[in-house]
Amino acid sequence: MPVLVITGTGTEVGKTVATAAVAAAARAAGRSVAVLKAAQTGVRPDEPGDAAEVVRLAGDVTAAEVARYPEPLAPATAARRAGREPVRPHEVAEAAAKLSAAHDLVLVEGAGGLLVRFDAEGGTLADAAGLLEAPMLLVASAGLGTLNTTELTARELRTRGLGLLGIVIGSWPDTPDLASRCNLADLPDVAGAPLLGALPAGAGTLTPAAFRADAPCWLAPRLDGTWDAEAFRAREGA
Repeated sequence: MPVLVITGTGTEVGKTVATAAVAAAARAAGRSVAVLKAAQTGVRPDEPGDAAEVVRLAGDVTAAEVARYPEPLAPATAARRAGREPVRPHEVAEAAAKLSAAHDLVLVEGAGGLLVRFDAEGGTLADAAGLLEAPMLLVASAGLGTLNTTELTARELRTRGLGLLGIVIGSWPDTPDLASRCNLADLPDVAGAPLLGALPAGAGTLTPAAFRADAPCWLAPRLDGTWDAEAFRAREGA
C-alpha cells in the first residue's frame, strides 16, 4: 500500500487529525511517510495548512501541497474566485507518484468529501485515486446522520471501482450517545468495509509527543496500530 487516499464524509469530521494519526503510526512502525494535500483552501501563502498540521502532530513526515487558495471554499470555487488555475486530478496523481518513489507510504488528503470538485470539468479526489489505483480510507463522524453519508460515499466508490480500505471515526466522544454506540456496528455494515479505528475527541489538541505515543492505540493493525474493533465495541457497550 504505497499510496493511501484519505477522504471524509464531509467537512469537519477529523480528516486531518486522522491523517496525522495514520502517519504517526506508520512512522512508529519504521516507515517513511509523506503527506500530500491535494488542494488547500482557506489559508494565506504564509500560513500553515493541513499538511503542516500533520507534520506538527506526526513528526518526521514530508509535507507537500499541489495548490492552495486563500478562501475557505471548495477547490474549484476557490480557484475561480482567486483567478488561479484549478487543481487537476492528474496533477494530484503525478505528485503522489513522485513522492511514492522516495517514501514507503504516501497519504493523499482530500478537501471536504469525496466528490468536492477540483475544477470546472468536475474532476475530484476520486478521479485522482482512480489514476493512482490506490485504496481509500474514509473518515466519518460518530453520531446521528453518519450512516447516510458513509453509505453514499461507499456506494460511489464501488460504482467507480475504487477500493475502500476501511473507516476511521474522526472524533469519538468522551460520553457517546446511543446512536454513536450503535454506529460502531452499523458503519462497517453500510460501508461494506471494516472499522479501522476511532480517534478520541480532542486528539489534535494533545502535545505532539503524546499524540505520537497514543496514535497506534487508535488504529487497527491494517494501519500499523493495535486497536481492536471488537474490544472497543464491548468497552463502549455497543
